[in-house]
Amino acid sequence: MSALHDKLKSIFPAVREDISRLVADHGDKVISEVTVAQAYGGMRGVKCMVCDTSVVDPVKGLILRGRPLSELTDRKPEEIFFLLLTNELPSKAELEDLEADLARRAELPGYVIEALRSQPRSAHPMAMFSMGILMLEEQSKFRARYNEGMPRDAYWEAALDDSLDLIAKLPALAAAVYRIRYELGDLIPWNPKLDWSANLPHMMGVPDESGNLGDLMRLYLTLHADHEGGNVSANLCHTAGSALSDPYYAVSAGLNGLAGPLHGLANQECLRFHLAVRDNFNGVPNKEQLTKYAWDLLNSGRVIPGFGHAVLRSTDPRYTALHEFAQRCCPDAEMVRIAKLMYETIPGILTEHGKAKNVNPNVDALSGVLLYTFNVTQPRFYTAIFGVSRALGMLAQLIINRAMGTPITRPKSVSTAWIKGQVGVR
Repeated sequence: MSALHDKLKSIFPAVREDISRLVADHGDKVISEVTVAQAYGGMRGVKCMVCDTSVVDPVKGLILRGRPLSELTDRKPEEIFFLLLTNELPSKAELEDLEADLARRAELPGYVIEALRSQPRSAHPMAMFSMGILMLEEQSKFRARYNEGMPRDAYWEAALDDSLDLIAKLPALAAAVYRIRYELGDLIPWNPKLDWSANLPHMMGVPDESGNLGDLMRLYLTLHADHEGGNVSANLCHTAGSALSDPYYAVSAGLNGLAGPLHGLANQECLRFHLAVRDNFNGVPNKEQLTKYAWDLLNSGRVIPGFGHAVLRSTDPRYTALHEFAQRCCPDAEMVRIAKLMYETIPGILTEHGKAKNVNPNVDALSGVLLYTFNVTQPRFYTAIFGVSRALGMLAQLIINRAMGTPITRPKSVSTAWIKGQVGVR
């Protein structure tokens, strides 16, 4: 057994007891109310889920297990996964054990590669990525053990085993999608001298003589790993997993939500906007030019992507981390200069415009721009990279829920007629 398994085995019993006591002593206490607007508005703000891995504070931003994201930007994604599960950062020995475990599990089965090669040239990379995960389900230890009559208190162990298998293979799977979909030649094998995140750009085959792309990928995968439990991808994974669908099914469900234009495609929209600015001005505009361009856009009824957030009311700390990376590693790159000018200009315009609740940039305002700057120039693939990262948080939450014995998700729906009756409308 791994060090992570042993640590979780020592942690989970006390957590289960604590939650059982909380429910027994306070199970009838009200923690949320629902308005008609929330019922029709996507349940925005309704407190009806539990997620202990992370919270998003409107002012402080993302907090992972009580630690502000700004304190974790120098950590590896593997360390973040360990933290989400255990509430502790791994020791050097624990991290080395986890990295070695992932490396042992990293090989992608040949039948998955052949299936990816059979897809039409027009296939979307995200569809290929999700399909590859579903094909890996054939190897699910959770499903096999469940069918054998696995006891409930062992669910989390089988979920952990599947999760480690899946996490280990995600860089190879994403890289295979990238090289096959864009016809870039033979697949590139895992490099045992590189860690989990660095292997992704290596196997994609993107040149990285400076090493900055590897550093960007590590940061990107760390920043996008978890973001509470109510976002579409985490929520879908949780719902599928609550039916005891194994981690492969559950993560594929989450990623299919991530593929939507209102969720994981936001960085592509932001990149498209930056490219439109560049093309319109044949390079980097000055502040006056950008100001007029932005006002013309707003006055036409359109929005400026990358600014504002559904929860945050201050600058997204994930943006701050990427901004600091950009200014350190590639401040003179054309697209980065445009992004910096937007950072200095757009919030003031949105404030004067008066309609945005939050005028500050979010992570999407820069993530796609930086990938493009470092020669990952196929924007439709960006969501797959996002998915490699978000799987860490989804799977951490799933493992914890299996350990806690979280029941199947089944909220009560009501009809419009019922709501009219409640508010006195005939």
